[in-house]
Amino acid sequence: MAAVVFALTLVVAAPAFADPPPPPTYREAVQEAYDLVSNAAPGDTAPAVRAAAVLEAASGQSQQEILADLLRRPPDYQDAADRLSALLAALDQPAGTADPALARQRLHDVLAMSRYDPLHRPPTLFERFGHWVQDRLADLLRFITGNRAGGQAPGILFYLAGAATLVAVAVVAFGSTRGRFGQAVHASRPAGPRPPADYFAEADRLSAAGDRVGAIRGLCAGVAATLAGERTWEGSPLTVREIFQRAPDAAGLRPLLLPFEAAIYGGRDVDEETYRRAEQVAAPFRAPVEAAA
Repeated sequence: MAAVVFALTLVVAAPAFADPPPPPTYREAVQEAYDLVSNAAPGDTAPAVRAAAVLEAASGQSQQEILADLLRRPPDYQDAADRLSALLAALDQPAGTADPALARQRLHDVLAMSRYDPLHRPPTLFERFGHWVQDRLADLLRFITGNRAGGQAPGILFYLAGAATLVAVAVVAFGSTRGRFGQAVHASRPAGPRPPADYFAEADRLSAAGDRVGAIRGLCAGVAATLAGERTWEGSPLTVREIFQRAPDAAGLRPLLLPFEAAIYGGRDVDEETYRRAEQVAAPFRAPVEAAA
């Protein structure tokens, strides 16, 4: 009976003895490689081969520098031991924080800085339109070339087409910001060049009517015409800011230039006090014109 029980015990225990031992953990493999390297003789390559095999089995090719030391002939045991020791120290003391809540708060404070605002803002309407144009151009190029997977030549054509589109959009978007007020003021104005006195007189008329936006435009036109000539607004490619740079005291024209840009380009209103300051700035340019008239 005892023999039968012993035989059954062997049958049940046999599969357990046949199971292979579990593979070493990553840290155990690094420790084993370090032990092999530390005890190796300088010219003996067998420990290097065994250590490389152990390390590759646990980490693959992630430790290229250590594997390179072990595969040299003769192996560079000193450098490999130093690297393995540093790796063990890093594994035993992983990066962490004693106060995760404080760490999260500091990360939030950093990301809240103004320099990271683009990370939180959704794409603008212009950016979404640009992406849509890029996608449509890519579809068109794939349709023309018959290459659904894309290729080098369609990619070059895509960038050329995208650049042409951006240039066209820039011309349309910024064309209205040039100094051509012959189309922007009033359709009732006479065609052809106008003397600066006409612009100043128009500014007075519009200001009296309560149209301070049109009035400050007239002041800018009068000053610019005084600086750059009567044909400034009919055909000059320069912006108001560029024309004002010709003044002896360009900085002194800022109380006139800035509200003009805010009103014309930004759609803002001009209050009474702002207009009166602009009027005072334009007065030195107005006096010689009125004296000549």
